[in-house]
Amino acid sequence: MRAKSCTKTPGPTAGMKVLIAFSLLLTCGLATTSRGGQECLCTSDQSCWPNTEEFSQLQTQVSQPLVYPLPTASACYPTSDPSGNCTEVVENWADGNWRPSMPGSMEAPNFETFMFKNGTIEACYLNTTITGTCEQGRVPVIGVDARSVADIQAGVNFTVKNNLKLVVKSTGHDYLGRSAARGSFVVWTHNMKNITFNPTFVAQGAPANETYDAVTLGAGVQWDEAYAAVDQNGRMIVGGAISSIGAAGGWLAGGGHSALSPTYGLGVDNAIEISVVLSTGEYLTVNNYQNPDLFWALRGGGGGTYGIVTSVTYRTYPSVPAQLYLFEANSTNSSAMQELVGELLQSQTQFTDDGWGGYGGMNNQTLSFFYMAPNMTNETATATTQAWTNYALSLEPWGVTSATTMYSIPSWYEFFVTVSSTSVMNGANIMITSRLLSRDTVATKYKEVAQVLLGCSAYFNMVAGGKVNQIDPDSAGVNPAWRNAVVETVCAINWQGGASSSEIEGMIDQLKGWIKAMYDLTPDDGAYFNEASLFEINWQETFFGSHYSTLKSIKNKYDPYKLFVVAEGVGSDDWNKGLTCRF
Repeated sequence: MRAKSCTKTPGPTAGMKVLIAFSLLLTCGLATTSRGGQECLCTSDQSCWPNTEEFSQLQTQVSQPLVYPLPTASACYPTSDPSGNCTEVVENWADGNWRPSMPGSMEAPNFETFMFKNGTIEACYLNTTITGTCEQGRVPVIGVDARSVADIQAGVNFTVKNNLKLVVKSTGHDYLGRSAARGSFVVWTHNMKNITFNPTFVAQGAPANETYDAVTLGAGVQWDEAYAAVDQNGRMIVGGAISSIGAAGGWLAGGGHSALSPTYGLGVDNAIEISVVLSTGEYLTVNNYQNPDLFWALRGGGGGTYGIVTSVTYRTYPSVPAQLYLFEANSTNSSAMQELVGELLQSQTQFTDDGWGGYGGMNNQTLSFFYMAPNMTNETATATTQAWTNYALSLEPWGVTSATTMYSIPSWYEFFVTVSSTSVMNGANIMITSRLLSRDTVATKYKEVAQVLLGCSAYFNMVAGGKVNQIDPDSAGVNPAWRNAVVETVCAINWQGGASSSEIEGMIDQLKGWIKAMYDLTPDDGAYFNEASLFEINWQETFFGSHYSTLKSIKNKYDPYKLFVVAEGVGSDDWNKGLTCRF
């Protein structure tokens, strides 16, 4: 049973004092509930949930009023949110910077909904006629608006004391739904916006002569904010493609890819120091000299798993001009299109090793992408793309028409604000699966892979190869598959609000089919934890590779209360499907 208070029995004998003290440590250290012999977490629908007085006590320990998250569309239901503005909701529904500003809003609204085993869906739809009522779904019910380390510590200590189901949310940009959980308590870090520059940064415990031109980003800083600040200082930083992504949260914890990665490495390769609050409430600053095992795990071992990150310090680079290469091809000949995509897959090794990175998409009629190469001359850019351009033109007799554009841009920041920052499906119900295609795969299985990718109208990210492949696979906890990958491919399903559970399940079956097809073709290639599916095959190996067992031992060391558990995260295999009871 969960212990509401702990008191000593009066008048113990001297011989009993040690036993009593030990018993109190066990009882007060982590309250538990029990269901069928399992150790379970407390959710808001249970009698173990804290009462008003207990939440009032928490309020005295934090700097901001407690938050009561609501689904994004709640303002369109006056009985749910009488002070809300439905017009604002409608106008900003797809705005990736508006959604993170609310503690209950997720980038993909399907992760705000909850589907019962009988197929009933509890949700809050933008189209109010679907149900007529706004229901909480998977949105947390109460939490802390963290503005400081002390706020996070208060939230963590309260969660541990009451054995609550916890989620950590910064932006809610998450394709596995890790920022929400039914009946949960949330620590919301979105408003931790500090940005600090230090041109001679020295990590704690490091030699004084080991300096970096660095920037430290608070847990709530988003990439558009980080890029703008760094650019104003004449620098650039390896970061995400979407403006709304958190720069110091799950992006880094999953590995952190960028169009700059072929030249400068992944996010985890550019992190110098990380500050984190553990489930014990302890605040640590970790790097290669202090708690290096935790620093290793936090760089790619998965978000929401080891603690709550409060800030990350990254190295920066001098801002340099870049070349931009745009390509588009169209065809009504499906065989020719498959040939074209296969050739592009084979070409990825050369492109990324030359320093090109970027993003693209395809379907049975169209292939398009945009590449960016920092600090490359126009002459080199032309030379390194000429073979591909010529190949595409050679397919004209088979009905493939193509066009290319090459031009110079003054900086990475210019690339971000003009091209990359708008590439997202905010406000759409979406599930995806990804695959990190290795050098061997694109050299030997390009035809078979191209067929699957065209069948799912895939997106692809040229964010590996080059520098990413040159770094020791064991230098960080990130999936070792990254160190042999040259491109990440993504297949997606999406549906309209109000779709029935059977319709959604049908689409999920389609997604599972693509997952199996790609897994069968590329069983050793792995997937990117931040852009993947809840239905990936052999997820421990797929997401973490040979690092999984080490990551799990580090988690057990630094999270003794087993507080941090997320879908398909390290250690989640010790929990039930709902991640509420531990085996």
